[in-house]
Amino acid sequence: MSKGREWLERVRAKERLVFDGGYGTMLFAAGLLNGACPELWNDTHADVVRGIHQGYFDAGSDFVETNTFGGTRLKLNEYRLGDRTRELNEKGARLARAAAPPGGYVAGSIGPTSRLPAEYEPLGDTTDEEYVATFREQAEALAEGGVDLFAVETMMFPQEAVAAIRACRAAADLPVMATMFFQYEDLHDRDRTMWGESPAEVAKNLLAAGADLVGMNCGRGPDRAIAIIREMRRVTDAPLVAYPNAGLPITTGDQVTYELGPEAMAKDYPALLDAGAAVVGACCGSTPEHIRLIAEVVRARRCQ
Repeated sequence: MSKGREWLERVRAKERLVFDGGYGTMLFAAGLLNGACPELWNDTHADVVRGIHQGYFDAGSDFVETNTFGGTRLKLNEYRLGDRTRELNEKGARLARAAAPPGGYVAGSIGPTSRLPAEYEPLGDTTDEEYVATFREQAEALAEGGVDLFAVETMMFPQEAVAAIRACRAAADLPVMATMFFQYEDLHDRDRTMWGESPAEVAKNLLAAGADLVGMNCGRGPDRAIAIIREMRRVTDAPLVAYPNAGLPITTGDQVTYELGPEAMAKDYPALLDAGAAVVGACCGSTPEHIRLIAEVVRARRCQ
């Protein structure tokens, strides 16, 4: 059995696994400047990127993601780096692979392009075919670099999410994880994507598009992740994943911090597992220390 299929069979057998934490948070702490290209660091600061992967594995992550969240050609074109798309993605995958211990998995991160679908004119200009082409190019490079799965993440529009899943399926015979970004609507006490989809609708649509593991990432924090996963679990028995932010961001001058420290964040994870999440981690504002405490929660659950 391939490593990609191995982790999928583990979660289908009801084993709980640990994802990693924030990458932007760690890169900015290491000196990445606002407006700079994170993926370029796969070439110019390879030791730093590999060290971040190592830190998450050491903290207890079963998976680490590649530093390729904005690695599509459409996104890299904003930095005039589109011609280096395959190079930067393949290098990102190899850096994560080099840090992986035996039994550690590498997820190829594929984030949104920041380009709106063409039907949302006059602001939208990207067709489904263009989405598929740019995501496939990235996925092929990540597969060449040795990832065990594709992580389509932080998607906001259903068309883009579906196109990314289709592209991954066409690029390589690897499992696909897909997550979307949800906003909490205080007025209605509910969570919706930017285009109004409910968690239940998202779960059904992403699975129908071909994803093996679906869920949420980013967003407000673990309190909302619990509600989102509960709603998804009501409509599917498929494995679910959640890696929320460490609460809301707090801006003080030029500095951005997040509400929840490691202990405050980890205390919600027993409830997140009870809600039905098979894979849990964290997103913006989180660090290896957050993941270390989350991993302790997961390991304790494995022993029960």
